[in-house]
Amino acid sequence: MAQESKVPVKSRAHEPEQRGLSEWYPFSAMRREIDRLFDDLWRFPYMASPNLAPSVQSFTAPAIDVVEKPNEYEIKAELPGMDDKNIEVKCAEGTLTIKGEKTEEKEEKDKSYFVSERRFGSFQRSFRLPESVDTEKIEAKFKNGLLTLTLPKKPDAQKNEKKIEVKAG
Repeated sequence: MAQESKVPVKSRAHEPEQRGLSEWYPFSAMRREIDRLFDDLWRFPYMASPNLAPSVQSFTAPAIDVVEKPNEYEIKAELPGMDDKNIEVKCAEGTLTIKGEKTEEKEEKDKSYFVSERRFGSFQRSFRLPESVDTEKIEAKFKNGLLTLTLPKKPDAQKNEKKIEVKAG
């Protein structure tokens, strides 16, 4: 009969050795480097002075709320500081598109200084419309920086709700 010998086996597949974590987790070092690059991106000389920061800001896409009501959909877009002449709403081939452009110029003159700032930018948001929307009756209203779009549903698509009683037992 052959003699058996038992040898203790150690598995290190899930245990890091005495190396540093950056060696054990190679992607963490890469992530730290990418984070550092993005941090450096925001430290350009013009961003060092808070007085100069507004002159390089641009307009971003507005916050938009979409709500479904029993007879219509409602879309609200926050467009502070914009004028209705700079907003365009189009509906084509089942897609609703909202475009806007904002340009703002400001000049301050005094005996000791002259400041000229320009902010500008544009945005475009598109929404695929459900077939239940009556595109011929879409309305757009703009007041106090809030664009409100009303998208009525076709009569046959409006939900007829019926409350059903729940019985015990």
